[in-house]
Amino acid sequence: MTRPVSRWTILVVLCASLFIVALDATVLHVAVPALTEDLRPGSQDLLWIVDAYPLIAASLLILFGTLGDRIGRRRVLLMGYALFGAASAMAAFAPTPHVLIAARALLGAGGAMIMPATLSILRQVFPDRRERATAIGVWSAVAAVGAAIGPVLGGFLVEHFWWGSVFLVNIPLMAVMLPLGRLLLPESRGSHDGPWDLAGAAAAAVGILGAVFGVKRFGAGASPIDPSVFVPLLLGLALLVFFVRRQRRLAHPLIDVRMFAQAAFSTSVGCIVLAMLALVGLELIAVQYLQLVLGLSPLDTGLRLLPLTFAAIAAGLAGSRALARFGPRRMVGGGFLLTALAVLSLTAMGENDRPMLLTTVFVALGFGLEATLFGAYESMLSHAPAHRAGGAAAVGETAYQLGAGLGIALLGSVMNATYAPHARGVDAADTTAAGQSLGGAYDVANRIGGTPGAALRHAARHSFVHGLHMTLLVSAVLLLSGACAARRLPRVMECGAGEERVPSAEPAGASGPGANAGAELPWPVRRRPDGVHGVRPGAANRGAVAPTSARPGAVRSGRARD
Repeated sequence: MTRPVSRWTILVVLCASLFIVALDATVLHVAVPALTEDLRPGSQDLLWIVDAYPLIAASLLILFGTLGDRIGRRRVLLMGYALFGAASAMAAFAPTPHVLIAARALLGAGGAMIMPATLSILRQVFPDRRERATAIGVWSAVAAVGAAIGPVLGGFLVEHFWWGSVFLVNIPLMAVMLPLGRLLLPESRGSHDGPWDLAGAAAAAVGILGAVFGVKRFGAGASPIDPSVFVPLLLGLALLVFFVRRQRRLAHPLIDVRMFAQAAFSTSVGCIVLAMLALVGLELIAVQYLQLVLGLSPLDTGLRLLPLTFAAIAAGLAGSRALARFGPRRMVGGGFLLTALAVLSLTAMGENDRPMLLTTVFVALGFGLEATLFGAYESMLSHAPAHRAGGAAAVGETAYQLGAGLGIALLGSVMNATYAPHARGVDAADTTAAGQSLGGAYDVANRIGGTPGAALRHAARHSFVHGLHMTLLVSAVLLLSGACAARRLPRVMECGAGEERVPSAEPAGASGPGANAGAELPWPVRRRPDGVHGVRPGAANRGAVAPTSARPGAVRSGRARD
């Protein structure tokens, strides 16, 4: 008989998997100058080196998330480990830009296997919603830590070794995770009814790829009527419409689009998109502000952003208690309002440094955004059927990536529209060049020198700060609209009937036909004699529960013993 594995041990393995993917998403940023000097990529090649990973990851999330529901989530996760490790070796020793682009694309495919699998296995391993909320809080905090450590680790590796070492570090990590995951993680599957919809999976992958690519091209400054923007965007949207209509017709769809008819599920997905819309574009502009306006070094810029990361970690770890006490509606809505207040406070920043104000605002930003994302992810996952956990996780991760891409496009467009420096004594050609970016304006000012150069530098700084303020106002409007949308979420965190049936969970190492049927969960679950329950806001710490009718033969929700 297989020895039971604690579900908290399983959570550690899942969080380690997510940590590596989150780390790899940001570790390349500081290596770009070094690899540019070595490989000499063109401007388009460099764009693809940076964008290949998020583009491929976003496009394949639904494919691999639903495939995991069908063939086994652990199996897909282990394949992701193997692909991620192999692609890391390929990227580390890439001799040409094109090989590096291909390796980054394979890394994106590996990440798309890993990300939804971790969240869907977590959904299966923690059937009790209160414990699952705690697990999701830890999961999201680990993601924040990985994203924060990425640039620091990348800078250390590039400084002491070479740019390929930022990829090479993944190989020993994956060499440990592969046998550890096979040994400790349980296998779980969703419904096995009907054939897997390969045509639908391909349409979703190509549709998301086209839509995200078009949005990224627009965010990079391309015109909306540029064929590189509207062709992939229209093609992507057309394929996504085809995918949705196809899923409605199929008896056994990849994604049960009826989930979106539930206000809690669809609103949670929308809140994830809105939160990322505000966060990613704003973060990109904030980094430019800290370095180019305030004159901070890259290291000082990273240190200034650390309070945001620490606040996000704290919010993730405290999320379970907050969700049980306040409920999804107030937690997500309150997170949006706190973030909007922080964003509006940033409009007090000008061309002079105010470190105390920045630190306070970044703490509020980190706490508010993490509270929003935590509440939205938990509500989305809890209102999806357990056997559709992989597809639901993929939808959430796709919403995250889509929101990030749209945020860069939208807020970047606002900045581009409002940033227009003009100075007396500067000709039209130099003014146009200065209007491309603040860094470009500084180059022009240094070249022309004298009084006109100084005037252009001052005008560029002033115009950038004005554009930042406009961007902050647009971001605040998006966040306030998210707070309004959050009113459609449930008022209480309910642990209700129909949530805890786990149709197929296999102990680690189980395989073969029929391995799912009647398998014992590989973690102990205590059944409550009083049936399922709902938690009232404010009652979580007092142990108050509202009993409801129990379903015979179901695994009841309740705090389990390890």
